[in-house]
Amino acid sequence: MQKFKTIKENVTVEIEEKHSKFIANIFYVENVAAAEETIKQVKKQYYDARHNCFAYIVKEEGLIKRFSDDGEPSGTAGSPILNVLEKNELYNTLIVVTRYFGGILLGAGGLVRAYTEAATNAVEKAGAVFQEKGYEIEICVSYQDIEKLKYYCNKNNIKIINTQYEEKVKCIIEVTEQEKDEILANNEYKDKLPNIIKSQVLKEKYIKK
Repeated sequence: MQKFKTIKENVTVEIEEKHSKFIANIFYVENVAAAEETIKQVKKQYYDARHNCFAYIVKEEGLIKRFSDDGEPSGTAGSPILNVLEKNELYNTLIVVTRYFGGILLGAGGLVRAYTEAATNAVEKAGAVFQEKGYEIEICVSYQDIEKLKYYCNKNNIKIINTQYEEKVKCIIEVTEQEKDEILANNEYKDKLPNIIKSQVLKEKYIKK
């Protein structure tokens, strides 16, 4: 899977069903470790809630799917949340739906509807973006050329994730395979790029485009 869909931004939505409050938090996560750590943080934030149910799908040497009903009747919370992720074909995405019990039992059907609605609303609010295999590369340019580099990156939707102003200017950018080849090819594209003093590939990663 070279290209897949994920969420554009992390968001929070809230719905109410028969006095029970359902708070859905949706997160972009790069791997299982990040997903599990985020779940811990959400449970810590909503420590006084009755349930913190979740589901996530992560692409990490194959697809990893996990979910939890966190004390709700089996199949009424985690599985419906996972179904929302699958239906929307979202990867590297975690949804945690926190429930504050309102005193009225909803029944299995009511729970499934409520968790599905909360998760669906979160997905709709978060929006979607495609993610593809790419790289973090570090490039070094002169102070004279930094604005030209910024212009080039902005025009080509290339994200600059870090800039260090030292003797020369070092920038870490996220690029696709094609963009990497273009930037590191010193001759063919030289007229479009600032003079790159040196460059190196730091790591492979999936990037949003």
